[in-house]
Amino acid sequence: MIRDALQNFKLYTGFHPRLEQAAQFITNEEWKTLEPGKYEIDGDNIFALVQHYETKPREQGLWEAHERYMDIQFMAEGEESFGYAPIGQAVVTQPYDTDSDYALYDAAGDFFILREGHFILAAPQDVHMPCLAVDTPQPVKKIVIKVKV
Repeated sequence: MIRDALQNFKLYTGFHPRLEQAAQFITNEEWKTLEPGKYEIDGDNIFALVQHYETKPREQGLWEAHERYMDIQFMAEGEESFGYAPIGQAVVTQPYDTDSDYALYDAAGDFFILREGHFILAAPQDVHMPCLAVDTPQPVKKIVIKVKV
């Protein structure tokens, strides 16, 4: 998993050929005016999900990982607690669902604060738990870009 500030995103585009298109979308700041919903960038190869939600207590969180897509999760407004665990240290609790592209896990991971203006890039081997309250639940705006691997 990669965690950094948005201004450094282009440093990571060499990891996968589709990340350059994702970088163009996220760094041009058009997302500032987008309403919640799904936005195609390159068909089902790359698309963005603009989300507005309230963060939740950690005990309501779920450990998840994907097989077909990498996640770029960019915190546009607010902040949340975010968990990470290597897939080799996690146990599957709900098998992979091909339609939804996720499996659920039990893990003992590390947590950090995903602050406004920062992003994470989670590859298929990165089990993660997003959407968690730092102290108390608060509204946030997040852009999740799904990049087919």
